[in-house]
Amino acid sequence: MKSIYFRNFLATAALVLCCFTIIGAAFFFLGRSYLINSTRESMNASADEVVRAAAAVSREQSLSSWSLRMTISPIANSTSCHIFISDQDGLVLSCSDLVPYCEHTGKKLDQTVVNTLHVEKKLDRLTTLAGFYHEQRLVVAKPIETDGSVIGYVFVSSDNASVLDTWKTFIGVALTVGVAVMLIAMLMSLIFSKKMAEPLDQLTVASRKFALGDFSVRVENTERRDDEIGTLLDSFNNMADTLEKSDRKRQELIANISHELRTPMTTIAGFADGIIDGTIPREQEDKYLRKIADETRRLARLVRNMLDLSQAETKAVDKSKRIKFDLSELLLQTLLSFESRAKEKNLDVDPQLPEDPIIVFAERDSITQVLYNLTDNAVKFASPGSTIKILLYKRGGKAYVSIKDKGETIPPDDLPYIFDRFHKSDRSRSMDKDGVGLGLYLVKRIINSHDEDIAVTSRDGVTEFVFTLPLA
Repeated sequence: MKSIYFRNFLATAALVLCCFTIIGAAFFFLGRSYLINSTRESMNASADEVVRAAAAVSREQSLSSWSLRMTISPIANSTSCHIFISDQDGLVLSCSDLVPYCEHTGKKLDQTVVNTLHVEKKLDRLTTLAGFYHEQRLVVAKPIETDGSVIGYVFVSSDNASVLDTWKTFIGVALTVGVAVMLIAMLMSLIFSKKMAEPLDQLTVASRKFALGDFSVRVENTERRDDEIGTLLDSFNNMADTLEKSDRKRQELIANISHELRTPMTTIAGFADGIIDGTIPREQEDKYLRKIADETRRLARLVRNMLDLSQAETKAVDKSKRIKFDLSELLLQTLLSFESRAKEKNLDVDPQLPEDPIIVFAERDSITQVLYNLTDNAVKFASPGSTIKILLYKRGGKAYVSIKDKGETIPPDDLPYIFDRFHKSDRSRSMDKDGVGLGLYLVKRIINSHDEDIAVTSRDGVTEFVFTLPLA
C-alpha cells in the first residue's frame, strides 16, 4: 500500500516535471525566436548605419575607398557580423575585413540576387546568396541611395552557427537553472510531504491503540496547526475525551449496578437460607418473608429503572411520537396519584395552574414520567406538614413547570451532580433507602431530548425544579 506521503511526493514531482517541461518548451521556441529577431534588429541597425556612412562617402569618394572600409569594420566587429558593399549591379566594392584584398572584394553576386534587390529593394532572410557564401547565413541587405538613385547595396550577414552557439549557451544555462529549481522544488515537496504525513501517522497509531481499548492516548498538535489536519487532530482529541469519559461512566455504571443489585440479593438469600435451615424461628417466618417480598419489589424497581435507563440512552429521538396535549390536565392527573402519600405525611399540595389550557407539543408518556419523578421526589423529601407548590405558566413561547418543596437543603457541592446517574446526596441516603439515583437522571435525559432544559435550586430548605417545554 502506497502511503499518502509517497503519493503526495509523486504527485508534486509529476506536477513540477510537467511545469518544467511546459516552461522549457515555451522558453525553447520563444527564446529562439527572440534571439533571431534580436539579431535581425541589430543587423538592420548596423545596415542603416553603414548606408548613411556610404551615402556620405559617395559624394566625395568611391564606395571602394579605404576610409569607408575603416568605417564599416568597427561596426562589423561590434555586432560580430560580416559587412560588404556592392554596386547596383552586384559587384563587391568594399568589405569589413581589413586586408588589402579580402576574398569577397571583386566578386559579383549572382544575377538572381541582384534582380531580387532591384524588385524588393531589400533583403532579410536565411540564405547563401546563391552560392556567395559556403553555408547559410542570416543576411540583411539595404540599398544606398543618393539624390533618389540607387548606387549600391549594403549586405550585413551573421553566421547561423554563431546564432545557434549563442542559443545553445542560453539553453545550457536555462537547463542548469531549471534542473536546479526542479531538484529544490522536489526536495521541498519531500520535506513538506513528510511533515504533512507525520501527524497522520500519529493518528493511525493512536487509532490502533483505541481499537485495543486504550482511550487515554492523545495526538499532540505541537505546531498549533489551524488547517484541515489541525482540525482533524483536535477533533480526534475531542472524540478521545468523550470516549474516555463514556468508558469511565460505563465502568462506574457497572460498579453501581453491581452494588445496587448485591444488597437486595444478599438480603433475600440470607433470609431465605435462615428460613430453610431453621435459623429463623417459625413464629418469625412471616416477618422475614415480608422483608424478602419488600427486597424483591425493590429489586424489581431497580430492574425497571435500569430498563428505563437503557431505553433513554439508546433510543433515538422520535419526533413522530410528539403530540399536542394540555399540560395542565396531565399535571392534575399526576398529582391525583400522590394523594394518599401526601395525606400520610400531612402535606399540602398547592397547584397554581392557569384557567386556560396550556397546550404543548411533546411526547406525552415521557413527560408523564418527568412529572411523576419530580412529584415523587418532592413528596419523598418534603418535611411532614409542609406545602408542595406547583406552578405552571407561559413565557417567551415556552411552558414553564416549577415544583417546589420545603425540607432539607441540598448541599451546594451536590447540586452540579444532582442529575448524574446513581448520584445520591446525603439527604437522599438518609431519607430514601429504596432509591437508586436514576430518577432525576432520566428526567434530564427526557427534557434534553425535547431540546429543552431543567434547572434546580436549593436554599434555606426550599428546593425547586424548573423545566420548560415548547408550546404547540
